[in-house]
Amino acid sequence: MGLGERVRYQTSYTDSGRWDGFVFRPGDIVISTPAKCGTTWLQMICALEIFKSATFDRPLDQISPWLDVLLRPLTEVLADLEAQAHRRFIKTHAPLDGLPFDERVTYLCASRDPRDVAVSLDSHAGNTDRAVSLALREDAVGAAVLDELLASAPTQPSGTARERFWSWVNPAAPGKAVSDLEIMLHHLDTFWQVRDQPNIVLLRYEDLLDDLEGQMRYIAARLGIAITETAWPDLVQAATFAAMKGRAGELAPEASHDGFYHDHSQFFHSGSTGQWRQVLSEEELPRYAARVAECVPADLAAWIHRPPLPVAGNRLDDRSGAEDGGYYSRGVGEVGED
Repeated sequence: MGLGERVRYQTSYTDSGRWDGFVFRPGDIVISTPAKCGTTWLQMICALEIFKSATFDRPLDQISPWLDVLLRPLTEVLADLEAQAHRRFIKTHAPLDGLPFDERVTYLCASRDPRDVAVSLDSHAGNTDRAVSLALREDAVGAAVLDELLASAPTQPSGTARERFWSWVNPAAPGKAVSDLEIMLHHLDTFWQVRDQPNIVLLRYEDLLDDLEGQMRYIAARLGIAITETAWPDLVQAATFAAMKGRAGELAPEASHDGFYHDHSQFFHSGSTGQWRQVLSEEELPRYAARVAECVPADLAAWIHRPPLPVAGNRLDDRSGAEDGGYYSRGVGEVGED
């Protein structure tokens, strides 16, 4: 499958160009999700299924490193991956068109309601110590490179939670931050376009919440991993939100960096859906729906949003069946993660 010209996604936090130095092995797994869409959840599921155990010998982010984040020198990350003898599973927030494509590799992606993503990102930003993050990035890439990246980074949104939500939906500089609505939807669209390929696995965060065991069994089948029936209960329990939150010190990304988070457990913020209702009214949904329609085709928008979004100008409860419930660079931004 040809994906066309590869895009280099570069921000003050990540650089997909770091994948250039990585050599794939048959059976590798790439976990490529937009930020706050269940990346760590998928890493945990892969770890549980590959090792067939809920006990690991080191933190999850060392077993499954985030290759393109600028928090560690690239040489260290590549050396760690080269030394791994187990089936490797690597984290990234780069869309599929920013990654090397190898038919021997399985690419996992998870979607989540973007409105919940915006709320989760807002919480995440408040829980991260920016000074610690900047110090790590300076050590990893050097002060000169970091200063150049930061000079072009958009400022952090301010104001009320509602104002920050709309800044994420309609940023002053679209496509320049680590995450905004357009960036997230583009990421999902790169997978949606090739979702029928045998090495592409496209999932939904909400389905993981609704049927964790069923989704874990599906993932294992797609990865070709056989697991005995007696092992499933313990593996599924270890992947629940409560269990992972209780192990935040070993499962949250970058938790091994002293002071990176104000509270490790807050990385696992709520593990629920519908948080967006705290900041977005029903009357504002047509405005949001119109922005989504500018970014992705209707079939993808409908797959992401359950129940479906209102048609512009209509209220949600007016809809039948609605219910509650060569290589170029793109983007330079600041602050963001899982």
